[in-house]
Amino acid sequence: MNSAVKIHPAVDNGLKPAAAGFSGGTLSCACASHKVEVSVKGQCAHNHVCGCSKCWKPEGALFAQIAVTSRDNVSIVANGDKLAVVDANATIQRHACEECGVHMYGRIENKAHPFYGLDFIHTERSSEEGWAPPEFAAFVSSIIESNARPNNMGAVRTRLVELGLPPYDCLSPALMDAIAMHTAKEKGVLR
Repeated sequence: MNSAVKIHPAVDNGLKPAAAGFSGGTLSCACASHKVEVSVKGQCAHNHVCGCSKCWKPEGALFAQIAVTSRDNVSIVANGDKLAVVDANATIQRHACEECGVHMYGRIENKAHPFYGLDFIHTERSSEEGWAPPEFAAFVSSIIESNARPNNMGAVRTRLVELGLPPYDCLSPALMDAIAMHTAKEKGVLR
């Protein structure tokens, strides 16, 4: 076992199963007071750990933990005035607390994008138990861009497999298929 490699605090001690009938929860930023709170209705989907350099990661984590839900399931319930988009030019508009820096949700505004209608959320920012656990690791090589040691990548991939998180240097095959199907439909190749 390669437990010396720390991936993310929410997965380092193993994955917790999803709760049957889980109804959602509230995500909170890391501020000591006047926390930004975002309500998420229902269970998340496609939860994963992400190595990209754009996603918010807790201190010391190699990966972020990201899931998606319908944008209709996401609502700001407290201190939304503290939220700002991190990079207005990015495909995913990541809304973060201006004080503590925690990303609260990411939204795609481009209606032609395959993931339009989905919001990206950090389920570890919720105190409720029962969220669907991560299923895979995405953009694994990208952790090198965030100062991970290249000579440790074998150990990182081994640890991901031990945790039950197949490592990809893109998204999972199901999500890559969804992107390809969307593109094929837009081109008229697939109906």
